[in-house]
Amino acid sequence: MPRTARPTKEQLAAAYGKTIPDVLAPGLDVVFCGINPGLWSAAVGRHFARPGNRFWPAIHQAGFTPELFTSLDQDRLPAYGMGITNIVARGTARADELTSAELAEGGAELKRKITRLRPAWLAVLGVGAYRTAFGVKAATVGPQPDRLGATRVWLLPNPSGLNAHYTLDKLAAEYARLRAVVPPRT
Repeated sequence: MPRTARPTKEQLAAAYGKTIPDVLAPGLDVVFCGINPGLWSAAVGRHFARPGNRFWPAIHQAGFTPELFTSLDQDRLPAYGMGITNIVARGTARADELTSAELAEGGAELKRKITRLRPAWLAVLGVGAYRTAFGVKAATVGPQPDRLGATRVWLLPNPSGLNAHYTLDKLAAEYARLRAVVPPRT
């Protein structure tokens, strides 16, 4: 697979606040929801684009994709019943730059989006961000009792390299728990 060019220092600085398009369609099996785009992703306009981000290897090892995808393959996801969005749309260097108010506002917008598109599952990649965005202080990794409209919610660890206590194998194992309840498309 070809790789995107490395953004320059200037391009990364200019990516602050930029947004990237969602990869969504009505009736998907699962929508993966990041916290917000990192600067690399915002600079190149692709989700989980930074080399070393473990999202693509984790979903592959978990059985969601037939081969190892990269951010260049993100538009192929809907054919496999998957999509990608974020709680907050604006790009930052780190998710901890987001305010609680931004996360709560993003959670409200995400709820509207998910209620309209009706995927079977919303997989939020970041427990702390979910807790803040939806006001659920006791949320932990795994299926959640609450729904967004008809959509069930599953919390997964964030695949960022900053989440170092989750190795790729541990991430893939958690993602595989969700995969076990999401039937493959034929």
